[in-house]
Amino acid sequence: MYLKTPFKTLSRFEWLLWICSNLIIIVSFLLGKEFDFLVLVASLIGATALIFVAKGNPFGQIMTVVFAVFYAVISYRFKYYGEMITYLGMTSPIAIAATVEWFKNPFEKGKSEVKIKKLTRKGCVILWSLTFVVTFAFYFILEAFDTPNLFFSTVSIATSFLASGLTFLRNPYYALAYAGNDIVLIILWILASIAEPENAPMIICFIIFFINDFYGFINWGRMRKRQSKNEKV
Repeated sequence: MYLKTPFKTLSRFEWLLWICSNLIIIVSFLLGKEFDFLVLVASLIGATALIFVAKGNPFGQIMTVVFAVFYAVISYRFKYYGEMITYLGMTSPIAIAATVEWFKNPFEKGKSEVKIKKLTRKGCVILWSLTFVVTFAFYFILEAFDTPNLFFSTVSIATSFLASGLTFLRNPYYALAYAGNDIVLIILWILASIAEPENAPMIICFIIFFINDFYGFINWGRMRKRQSKNEKV
């Protein structure tokens, strides 16, 4: 797979979505009581990553790895140890593996669009089983760390692992899993903002992520139809 200048692959709508997403994030941070540059940078990187993942472009996975490191640091600062462990120990490594997998499986040689893969029944059973095992194990780890909002932090583990797994497997439903994770994170940061109002911009951040993930599901549906049609020709 050839990784040409990523931004040249964006459509007009995707340019608009990317610009609006970043502007909303920047404005929300500027209007906040405290300006946290690290959180702002992480949010902008995350929004950018989602646009390219929505296109099936491996550049999005590379950006996801960078975002995971930033977000893990932020989560540690706010004592969301579940998020820190999830992004450093799970999201980041799987995103690295997904980057390799996407590069090895382009839809067309020389193109920057990954080939979509159908999830088999066996693969589905394995993925859900692993999700259950990982979530069950992490519950006790999070409990040992006295993680705030333990229930939602545990649910976040499940949705993150499921989404990361589906991304690695090149399946369109990754976007729905990530959208579910976004909802959980919105709840987590609302709870954090009740105690510390300066966390409020993170709520806006994950609302933007939710919108971008929803677009990802729509666009991967289009990609699947186009790829299926071309394979039949």
